[in-house]
Amino acid sequence: MNWIVWIIFGALAGWIASIIMGKNKKMGAIANIVVGIVGAFIGGYIMEFFGAQGVTGFNLPSLLVAIVGAVVLLFVLGLFSRRR
Repeated sequence: MNWIVWIIFGALAGWIASIIMGKNKKMGAIANIVVGIVGAFIGGYIMEFFGAQGVTGFNLPSLLVAIVGAVVLLFVLGLFSRRR
């Protein structure tokens, strides 16, 4: 059951981040899920670096952390795709 929550959480965070970054039309559901889950890990590391808590469960602060991490991930991926 825990992995289903991660998929839903990742889909929501990835979808919101893709809207923020203007990449929603280019990304599908699977990409949103992957970006959201990876973004949650990245956001957790960023928050722990600054001394705050990262993702602590299925709640609003954790969703915001995951969205920030997903936006950072999409930004970095955008930098690499422009260089090619």
